[in-house]
Amino acid sequence: MCEISKMSLNVTTPASSLDVPLHQTGQYGVKETMKSAQGLSGVKSTLVAAHPLEASEALVRKNQDQVDFTMLRNVQGMHAPLRLQMERHIASKVQRLPCLHSSNVALDTLRGLDEHIDFNDVLNDPTAPEVMGDPHIMTERRAGILQ
Repeated sequence: MCEISKMSLNVTTPASSLDVPLHQTGQYGVKETMKSAQGLSGVKSTLVAAHPLEASEALVRKNQDQVDFTMLRNVQGMHAPLRLQMERHIASKVQRLPCLHSSNVALDTLRGLDEHIDFNDVLNDPTAPEVMGDPHIMTERRAGILQ
C-alpha cells in the first residue's frame, strides 16, 4: 500500500518573497520593472555578464593603454606618457558644432585606431541622431546659455 504523509506547505505572498516594496509591485504581486524609477537600464545593470570574457573585453583598451604607457615610461622616461595623455585629452576636447557628427580623427590617430575598421566606421555611431536639430539652440544648450 502507498502511504501518504501530510506535508505542510509554506505559502508566501509574491511581494514578500521578492523583497520589493509594495508600491513597486504590480497588480499580480510581481515587480513592475517598467514603472520603477530605473526602468530597463536599472535591471540591466544588476545582471551579470553573459560571458566571462565580456568584462575583460570592456576593459581591453584601458589595459592596453596602461601597458603602452608603462613601456613608454621605461624606455623614454616619465615625460613621454604624460605628453601622450595630454595630447589625447586636448584632441578629445576638439569637436564640431553640436548638430554635426564629429569623427575625432585626431584622437583616433593618437590612439592608433585610424588603421582599424570597426562598427562605427561602417554603420556610424548608433547613438548619433539621424535628424539634425537647430544649430543655434544646440550650441546655446552646450554652452550653458539655454537650459
